[in-house]
Amino acid sequence: MKIAVDFDGTIVEHKYPEIGKPILFAFEALKELNRRGHKLILWTYRSGRELDEAVAFCREKGVEFYAVNKSHPDEVFDPEEMSRKIDAELFIDDRNLGGFPGWAAILHELHPEDFAVDTGASEGVLGRLKQAWREITRP
Repeated sequence: MKIAVDFDGTIVEHKYPEIGKPILFAFEALKELNRRGHKLILWTYRSGRELDEAVAFCREKGVEFYAVNKSHPDEVFDPEEMSRKIDAELFIDDRNLGGFPGWAAILHELHPEDFAVDTGASEGVLGRLKQAWREITRP
């Protein structure tokens, strides 16, 4: 699945034009989505130096994107020939209707077979994400 992901307020706290602190489980979840074969597109208002800094920050945290502010890596934007809208099946953004649900909820929605409340914790990042999901969904 091709997934467009916003940066400020979704991957990191809103501090634009600075880079905020990482949102809880953002990088673990993004790495897991990459591992599962999803194509992640960084889709952000940032451009120029601020965009380069955001991409470098994500790379330092171990996240590579399929494309940045475009539908595929080789796309060259031509406003006479194409729309600015990104071609993706899913958009993850803090400005969604209803707000940002959090990365544990996103993983649960996309992969309930592994992130359901009743699954047992395994070792590593997945185990920590599963444990966190159980804690935040506990009645």
